[in-house]
Amino acid sequence: MQRIEFLNYPVSEQLLDPVWGIRVDDTDLRVHAADATRELWRDEHPDTSLVDQERFLINQYDGLLHREIGDPGRHFLGAPAAEFAASRSPAGATPVLGCSCGVWECWPLLTRITVSPQTVTWSSFRQPFRKEWGSFPWARTPLLAPPMKPHSPHRPASPPTH
Repeated sequence: MQRIEFLNYPVSEQLLDPVWGIRVDDTDLRVHAADATRELWRDEHPDTSLVDQERFLINQYDGLLHREIGDPGRHFLGAPAAEFAASRSPAGATPVLGCSCGVWECWPLLTRITVSPQTVTWSSFRQPFRKEWGSFPWARTPLLAPPMKPHSPHRPASPPTH
């Protein structure tokens, strides 16, 4: 069973609106997304340097804006605010990361969230234009009360590329 951690950080030094960052077993969710989609991107962009591909893979997503989420406990348990629920695709998927451009709908990372009395499982991760990948089950208790206020003064460094 995995361990999940939620944190808030500012979008940039100019835009202080915090976004939700997510770590699974101490690894940024953006790294998991990069790992899961690396081969697809290499196949689609064979003429792009490996350095540029890695930069894109790591920076393709960013956290969802704190003010847009509404109730993070509900959102990350699969009951997102109306603006997220109305545009979810495929049906039943919840965005957990958004596009790094700042418009979450542009390139969201979606997941299907299943809740039981003991666990929460995020599965069938996908970007609307890509195939599904992976799942992360964890004990439900840590997710019941994600932090409501920003507590990270700086944006996390770009995730390591291995």
